[in-house]
Amino acid sequence: MDIKEAIIARHSVRRYRTDPIPAEVRDQLTALIAACNEESGLHLQLIVDDPDCFKILLGHYGMFKNANNYIAVVGPADLPDLDEKGGYYGQKIVLTAQTLGLNTCWIGGTYSRGKCKAAVGEDERLVCIIAVGIGENAGVRHKDKPLGKICDVPVAEMPTWFKNGVKAAMMAPTAMNQQKFFISLKDGEAVITPGRGAMTRLDLGIVKFNFEAASGHKCR
Repeated sequence: MDIKEAIIARHSVRRYRTDPIPAEVRDQLTALIAACNEESGLHLQLIVDDPDCFKILLGHYGMFKNANNYIAVVGPADLPDLDEKGGYYGQKIVLTAQTLGLNTCWIGGTYSRGKCKAAVGEDERLVCIIAVGIGENAGVRHKDKPLGKICDVPVAEMPTWFKNGVKAAMMAPTAMNQQKFFISLKDGEAVITPGRGAMTRLDLGIVKFNFEAASGHKCR
């Protein structure tokens, strides 16, 4: 499975098996996280065997089962685009994890920040965590907004690369699956604009990575 195939195959998973992440897979994730940190200036971390982070009474959005491992999205608090970068590089790791046989779930608020074992410096901020492990199932595709509410380019007028990017963007996980983003085509370049609300900048980074990975084109 490559990254483009992973975009299609990957869905949020909240129920995991008790099997640990295989050592060779963990090593690959650790190496990728180190490379992402070097490139982005973030402080992403893989935390394993920490079930306490998930021990919190959750709302209606769903309980977790056997969630013991996660990626902590951490970075400099004064970084203007911290949330967007966290989403972008976090999604790169998420999709790579999918190619390695793992499942994931982005978690914005329904976890115990006080029990999170990630190292967060005084000048850093913990943006969110991403549960990772071997799922009991592969998850299910979320519902999409009508295309017209996400993109203003008629399908018949979309270049192939742009169409591929839009399809992948619509498959991206977003907070509460609300898909608060909009995609335009300006001067031959894709422009993705975040909506208003909590986590929308994080969502923007996730959506941008999906778009660029599927289209082969950078967007702004």
